[in-house]
Amino acid sequence: MNRREFSAHLAGAGIGAASLTLACASRAQGGTPVEGTQYVRLSQPLPTPSGGKIEAVEFFWYGCPHCNAFEPLLETWSKQLPADVAFRRVPAAFRDEPFGSHQRIFYALEALGQVEALHRKVFYAIHNDRARLDKPAEISAFMVKNGLDGAKFLDVFNSFSVQTKARQAKLLAESYKIDGVPALGVHGRYYTSPTLAGSPERALAVTDYLLQRVRKGS
Repeated sequence: MNRREFSAHLAGAGIGAASLTLACASRAQGGTPVEGTQYVRLSQPLPTPSGGKIEAVEFFWYGCPHCNAFEPLLETWSKQLPADVAFRRVPAAFRDEPFGSHQRIFYALEALGQVEALHRKVFYAIHNDRARLDKPAEISAFMVKNGLDGAKFLDVFNSFSVQTKARQAKLLAESYKIDGVPALGVHGRYYTSPTLAGSPERALAVTDYLLQRVRKGS
C-alpha cells in the first residue's frame, strides 16, 4: 500500500481524503532479482546495529490491508531465518494519526513482551472487527479484552520511551525512503516490497537474495 492508496483506504474508513483506485501489483517475476526493478539499493548506506548479524526490517502499518494479508507469510518466513539474521518489525507513520497511535500500540506491546501474543490480534481487530484502535478508550478496552491491564497499557503507550521509539521508526522509514507498506529493508543497504518484487512470496525470495548479497559483502 503506497501513500496514494493510504489516502483511499483512510477515506473508505471515514478518516478523510478522496477515494482512489488501488494500484495493481506488478506481475511476479522469476529469475535473479534486478536492481532498480525488484529491489532498490540505497544511495547512502544506513548505520545498522552492531552484533555481527545481518538486519532485516519489515515496515508495516496495522491499518494496511496488504500488511494484514502479508503477516502470516512473513511470520512463517521470519521463524525460518538463519541464525546470522536479526529480524525486526518497524511500524511506519505517513501522518500523525492514526499511524502514530498504531506505532505506539506496537511499541507498548513490545515493551510489555506481548507482541507474539497480540500482534496478529491487533490486525484482526482492525480488519475483521472494524475497530479503529486510534483512541485511548478503545485501545484500553481492546487490551482488557485480551487479558492486559488497560490503565497500565496506556501508561506504557504514553511513555517517553515508546514515543522515542515511534520517532526513531519514522526516521528509519524516511532514511530507507519507504513510501508504502509492507516493505522490507535489508541491513541499511537495500529494500524491496511485494509491489516491487511482484508478489508477497517473491518479496520474501528477493529479501533472501539480498541477505545473501550482504553475507557475501556486496
